[in-house]
Amino acid sequence: QVQLVESGGGLVQPGGSLTLSCAASGSRFSVNTMSWYRQAPEKERELAALITSGGTTNYSRSVEGRVTISRDAAKNIVDLQMTHLKPEDTGVYYCHAGVFVPGQVGFKYLEVWGQGTQVTVSS
Repeated sequence: QVQLVESGGGLVQPGGSLTLSCAASGSRFSVNTMSWYRQAPEKERELAALITSGGTTNYSRSVEGRVTISRDAAKNIVDLQMTHLKPEDTGVYYCHAGVFVPGQVGFKYLEVWGQGTQVTVSS
């Protein structure tokens, strides 16, 4: 079993900064792409940022320029540094990872989600 545990959410004022962290744990797994999704109240979950195993990053237009995703591949940790936060950034932020685990023959690919961490941007 592979688990993702997020941390770093909380209440921040508009214009402030926040860093989210997500750590993958388990046994016998290899992490491929890691991502951060977010879900605002009464809205669908959307991709905010992703980083591949090779370090290539991609950001949604809504966060590009204000957010930086980074990972420590050795520790299977992905961080999301957010700056110039706006009230519309409020929501639950979910860590997501594509992982390879041993299968009956070769490896199988799993998509794993964290439990989510609340980010509230308000004065």
